[in-house]
Amino acid sequence: MVAGCTNDAADSSTTEPTKEISIGYMLWDTEIASANVVKKVLEQEGYDVELKVVAVGPLYQGLADGKVDVTVSSWMPTSHAAYWDTYGDSIDVIGTNLEGAKIGLVVPSYVTIDSIDEMNSVADKFDGKITGIEPGAGIMGLTEKAIEEYGLDYTLLTSSCSAMAGQLTGEYADGDWIVITGWTPHWMFVRFDLKYLEDPKGIYGAEEHLETLSRTGFKEEDPEAYAILERFHWTIDDMESVIFAVEDGATAEDAAQAWIDANPDTVNYWING
Repeated sequence: MVAGCTNDAADSSTTEPTKEISIGYMLWDTEIASANVVKKVLEQEGYDVELKVVAVGPLYQGLADGKVDVTVSSWMPTSHAAYWDTYGDSIDVIGTNLEGAKIGLVVPSYVTIDSIDEMNSVADKFDGKITGIEPGAGIMGLTEKAIEEYGLDYTLLTSSCSAMAGQLTGEYADGDWIVITGWTPHWMFVRFDLKYLEDPKGIYGAEEHLETLSRTGFKEEDPEAYAILERFHWTIDDMESVIFAVEDGATAEDAAQAWIDANPDTVNYWING
């Protein structure tokens, strides 16, 4: 990258190139939190960081094609399994950055069924609808599989994460029944009394974890950034503190910086080991 032109040979010979990294992520509360925290930490170390908002499929394709450098938003082993099967041979795994996540069908706790295999008996109370998020999200594909495997007489509605949360908020306030494609961590589990429907067929898997991935060659080209990302690991409580701050009105960047300021030891370990 050419930073500029100058007649001063001494200045041009001592100018350091800008260190650039692109981070791909989805517009989910969890990924907004993690991507912005990592962005702030890397900027602290002199990197010019570009956040790229993409859907799940294009994220994996972008990593495989080398158009995205890294992501901290890979949900494994179930949610993104289909994308890993397609692109995994062309992507490097840096490491796990969060454990204890979960996905599945979620309902308010006042709903009187507890399992997916009971849903057909009360389809009218749900209006025969499952409120989903963006098409292409791993949980959407799994829910289509659940509809088939359980023989559910339901329609899966596509929307967005924010639209799904808004629909839940309205239905919950009125005490109405609603079933959504949900995941943990998420602020809605703190704001509302919710429960996962049991999944006896195991469509949604058990515990999920989030992985940090990179395009091939990234480790060799930028071992400093790779080492920071390899040490990047935090807890659900950490992530939720950023998520809740954003939900309460803070910008994602301000919420990320507030978490970084409150956790200097953790951040210092990520940077220095």
